[in-house]
This record gives sequence, structure tokens and C-alpha cells, in this order.
Amino acid sequence: MIIVGLGNPGSEYENTRHNTGRMILEMFRRKNDFSDWEENKKLKSLVSKKSKITLLLPETSMNKSGEAVSKLIKSKKSAENLVVIHDDLDLSLGRFKISFNRGAGGHRGISSIVKALKTEAFTRIRVGIAPVTPGGKTKKPLGEKAVIDFILGEFKTKELEILKKTTKKIIEASETIISEGKEKAMGKFN
Repeated sequence: MIIVGLGNPGSEYENTRHNTGRMILEMFRRKNDFSDWEENKKLKSLVSKKSKITLLLPETSMNKSGEAVSKLIKSKKSAENLVVIHDDLDLSLGRFKISFNRGAGGHRGISSIVKALKTEAFTRIRVGIAPVTPGGKTKKPLGEKAVIDFILGEFKTKELEILKKTTKKIIEASETIISEGKEKAMGKFN
């Protein structure tokens, strides 16, 4: 199984909303005692391994994530053992959803992977980053510039606290996918 955390490499992106996938995968790696990250130039990624599981942080820009992922996933069949963790502006902060064989929903990192693998048949853990109104409704920024500014903006302290709580559940969901399969995880966490 290969688990990918999407984001942008470089310290200037470290705590940005668009790096949610990378941040969560790092917490997963630490909690489950995976090896330290090693740079793999051939894979254009940072790689960590434990038994039959490979964790991957693409060192490409978000929009070119497919270049890194396609070096490990060589067939549509092997794509079924791929899990991609990424930010999702359609879900409010504090929520996440596991999906399989779904479209990219406008996420350019996912679009890049779908294009490179020529399939949508892989598992995604979509992590909400959208702000919420006092009434509890998702409030997405409007217009492309506002969206880019928002996703490339850093999490505020309160948002990070919410993300940390959500991450505990996402790690549990990831462990369920590994041990019991995606269907079981979807039934339990969606």
C-alpha cells in the first residue's frame, strides 16, 4: 500500500492549508514509527517505509503530484492500493471524507494524479479546510484569487487545534484502511 500526503515542498508552505495532506501524513508517520523521511530523486519524493507500506511526500509542486505518484503506481490495478490525503475546500474544517473512484472536484493535485495514472480508482481522504459561519455552514472564499490566497495561507492557531483533533480520527481511518480495507473505513468514518 502507498499513502501519499499532498502539498507543496519548501518551508514557506509548511503550515499552509494546501499542505494539509503532508502535515497529516507526517503525524501518521510519527505515530506509527515509520522510518525517517529519505529523499528519493528518482521518485521526486520523500519516502518512508514500514513492512509493506510506503509513505510518499511528493517534492514536486502540488499541481505536478502525478509525476511523483506515477513512478510507483504502474497499473490501474496497483492504483487500488493507493491512498491520497489532501485538503478539500468543499468540506468545512474539522470534517473529512473517505472516497474511492471519484473525480478530482477541482483539486489540481488530484487532477495531476488522475491524469498520470489514467484512472480515478484510488482512495482519497479529503480533509476539510473551509471556514465555517457561526451558524455552522461552510463558507468558501469566492473568486480564484481569494481561493488561492486562502489555501496558500497559514492555519490560524485555533484552526490548527481543530486540525489536530481531526487528524487523530484521520490516522485511525488510515489504520482501518490498511488493516481492514477501504469499505470498512468508509462505513465507520463517513
